[in-house]
Amino acid sequence: GVDNRAYTTNDYTNYHLNFSKEHLDKVLEIEADIFQNLTYSEEQFRTEALTVKGEYLKNNASPIRKLLSAVRNEAFEKHTYKHTTMGFFEDIEAMPDQMAYGKEFFAKFYKPEYVSLVIVGDVDPQETMAMVKKHWGNWKKGDYQADIPVEPKQQAAKYVHEKNDGLPGHWLLVSYKGTEWDPTQKDRAALDLISQLYFSNNSALYQELVVDKQIASQMFTYNPDTKDPGLLHVFVKVENEADLAKARDAINRTYAQARTELVDAQKLADLKSNLKYSFINGLDSSQSIASTLASYMHFERDPEVINQLYATADSITPEDIKAVANKYFVDSSRTTVTMSALDKVAGFEQEVDLNALVASIEQAPTERHFKVLDKTNSSPLVDVNWLFNTGAAADPHGKKGLAALTAAMLAQGGSETMSYKDIQKALYPLAGSFGYQIDKEMISLRGRVHKDNAAQWYALVSDQLLNPGFREDDFKRLKKELIDSIKAGLKASNDEELGKEVLYHQLYKGHPYESYNYGDLSDLEALTLDDVKAFYANQFTQSKLTVGLIGAIPSDVKSTMMKDLTSLPQGKESRLTIPDAPELKGHHATIVEKSAQSTAVSFGFPIDTIRSSDDWTALWLVRSYFGEHRSSNSFLYQRIRQTRGMNYGDYAYIEYFPRGMFQTKPDANLGRSEQIFQVWLRPLRSNNDAHFATRTALFELDKLIKNGISKEDFEATRNFLINFVPQMVASQDRQLGYALDSEFYNTESFVDYVRGKLEKLTLDDVNRVIRDNLQTENIHYVFITGDGKDMQKRLASEQTSPMVYNAEKPAELVAEDKVIADYKLAIPAKNIAVLDVEKVFQ
Repeated sequence: GVDNRAYTTNDYTNYHLNFSKEHLDKVLEIEADIFQNLTYSEEQFRTEALTVKGEYLKNNASPIRKLLSAVRNEAFEKHTYKHTTMGFFEDIEAMPDQMAYGKEFFAKFYKPEYVSLVIVGDVDPQETMAMVKKHWGNWKKGDYQADIPVEPKQQAAKYVHEKNDGLPGHWLLVSYKGTEWDPTQKDRAALDLISQLYFSNNSALYQELVVDKQIASQMFTYNPDTKDPGLLHVFVKVENEADLAKARDAINRTYAQARTELVDAQKLADLKSNLKYSFINGLDSSQSIASTLASYMHFERDPEVINQLYATADSITPEDIKAVANKYFVDSSRTTVTMSALDKVAGFEQEVDLNALVASIEQAPTERHFKVLDKTNSSPLVDVNWLFNTGAAADPHGKKGLAALTAAMLAQGGSETMSYKDIQKALYPLAGSFGYQIDKEMISLRGRVHKDNAAQWYALVSDQLLNPGFREDDFKRLKKELIDSIKAGLKASNDEELGKEVLYHQLYKGHPYESYNYGDLSDLEALTLDDVKAFYANQFTQSKLTVGLIGAIPSDVKSTMMKDLTSLPQGKESRLTIPDAPELKGHHATIVEKSAQSTAVSFGFPIDTIRSSDDWTALWLVRSYFGEHRSSNSFLYQRIRQTRGMNYGDYAYIEYFPRGMFQTKPDANLGRSEQIFQVWLRPLRSNNDAHFATRTALFELDKLIKNGISKEDFEATRNFLINFVPQMVASQDRQLGYALDSEFYNTESFVDYVRGKLEKLTLDDVNRVIRDNLQTENIHYVFITGDGKDMQKRLASEQTSPMVYNAEKPAELVAEDKVIADYKLAIPAKNIAVLDVEKVFQ
């Protein structure tokens, strides 16, 4: 019942037997006889030589073994490592005639000074030693000393291509010369750690080539322990020939990384711990313990070398890793092999210059020209926001929508190496997101991922951001989506948003804010892929970038990100220069006619107050009192919806607030240098109701300007906002977004800023701010209606707009309604324009 096997390596041969312990004495007797008295006939020798040839042919069918054979033959000139364990094929074919050499070899090496007995099991040590002495003690020591040729120092990088007919796919092997065995020196242990850090299936390179970009279907390392300097291997299999060179460059780029960076100390410590405990976990049987000991005993015939090796590994620092990488991973110690069914492969005509790559990295400017807002914490969710101070206001004349299309190409297009479909597929198991938001002066590219998946996620999205593919199919798809979003999403089916956007368009004629964020249709149609590339190069610069981080982002991912972002152009302009809004004089109205059963209303005027202004917090309080978004407690809501039941809601704003019909709180990263005061009346049942509701809003606004707000309303609104403002930053991505906005406006953190200002406000301050900032002499009104001519006639003639109820109302309200029904908007006929919806944003 003995399991009797053997194998041979570069430096030792291992005979290993597994059997019941009661047979130990007999097994030792038999093996001692074999080792000391081996005899065989020529016929037996010749037969076994044929078996070895068969094994060689079997093994040589493996592409891995063929690669190893090729690289060793190419890399070594004199050392016996030039051939694999089985040797060269011509030697194997000649082996049947080498019986005399076989006996000579046995006489030289099968001597006690070259042999170690490893016995593992439930045995008595003293009894076992007695058995060993009995059967092996009389074995006479030999006097042969092997003279292994010293390999000369390799002088240049080497490359060889192996043709393998019928081989599916293509193989790459990149090998570097390593170190001799010495467990007390750091080199060997450091090289093993480098292999795990940079090339294991947990490495960034593996994630890049195999998982994320899917260039390779296989990638693994093989670093056998050798007495003399051997080879350190990285194997990669690809399906496309063109990917061989990409994989080679990625491998050598990673070696350059190892030579130029200091690996994260915690990451190194974690790896050491993993390797140590993984080693211990493998010692789970007599067989595994014996096998492990055998793999080390041949070095110095002392199992203590294992402890020495791990003790040395424990002492290795990030600085040691970098130093050892620079010692061994140099061009002159590299040998590269490719193998495929092709006669040759493209891209390998010239050797990689690793040393030059290292020099370029070291000489690259480490100074970064972007800002970092680091709010990292212990949250397992990681949010990253790349905020560029550019946007639709930077769209050139005749190219409105270019900023939006460029942002879409980055967030919803492929990278140089992966299609968007493949990126989405790779992101799916990570539950990682990456999207964009665009406004006049800000483009936010942002994403979220769990910290455990941060490295894989960043590899994907950073490639989109920093190495965009700018594919023609992505360009056509995304341009069509933008055009459809304007035609079908805005103009055809969102009258409220349309009214608000038309108001901005009219208030900012001839101004960088004039165009819709997503462009004009005719401009979008004319945009080219070259336009996108030029906008990306000119606007997505370091000087315009602030990167915001929050959550427990791994330090190595953050470090890589900081380094990667320096590849963006430096740029000169930190933000766009925005002129003052055009002066609005008098009352104006724009009526957009379309197929609609209700009438949406927006009106407003430019204001000088923005978030960093002294008056902003007081004006923000006034806005909340008068028309807090989606609040049933606001004054306009009470007067128009609650009391009169005219529509769904009525609100007021002093900052841009898109998508308000879908959300209760404003988005971050909509910072602007210019703002407007705006009233939004949600769709009314008819033109008459729209006219009346507009008059009501103006009536109440006039009263507000004349009378101010009461002390009671001031206190109630202030208390509401003090308690409400933290809700605006309830999630960590909103915290990050608002913090970035505070950087834009150069204010304190949003909650502290608002609360601090609110606590110092007085009623007199607020009513002064009302008088200084609000007025009704200069207003632009926008109506989205199904009957433009009727609306035009009503406005121009100041037609009475009676309010009709389906239930009895208080006499006081009815009396007020009569006043409001004829309250003058005072819009001159010449200032009233009627537009067909087809001409809007055209």
